Amino acid sequence: MATTGKVIIQGITQDGATFRPSDWAERLCGAVATYGPGRRIIFHPNVALASIEGIKCVVIDASLEEEEEMLFEFLTDFADENNLQILHAEDYPLPGML
Repeated sequence: MATTGKVIIQGITQDGATFRPSDWAERLCGAVATYGPGRRIIFHPNVALASIEGIKCVVIDASLEEEEEMLFEFLTDFADENNLQILHAEDYPLPGML
C-alpha cells in the first residue's frame, strides 16, 4: 500500500551533516525532468525543490509510488544510498520551486 501525503528528502545526513554538493536537490530534480519544445526543462509534477527551515529538500508526492514505482524507488534509493534523512508528512503542501 502506498504512503499518503509527501515524502521529503532532506539535505541532511543521518549524522546531522549538510549533504554535498550544495546543488544536489537541483540535480536530483533535473535527473527526473524531461525536455519540451525549445529544449525547455519540464520538471516532474510530483517532484519539487523546496527549502524547509533553511534546508534544501526534494518533496515527492507519495502518489508517485503507485503511479511510477521505479521513479519513486530511484528517488528514495538515492536518499538511502547517501544516508539522507527522509520524512513522511501527511497533508504537507507541495512547495513551489526554489
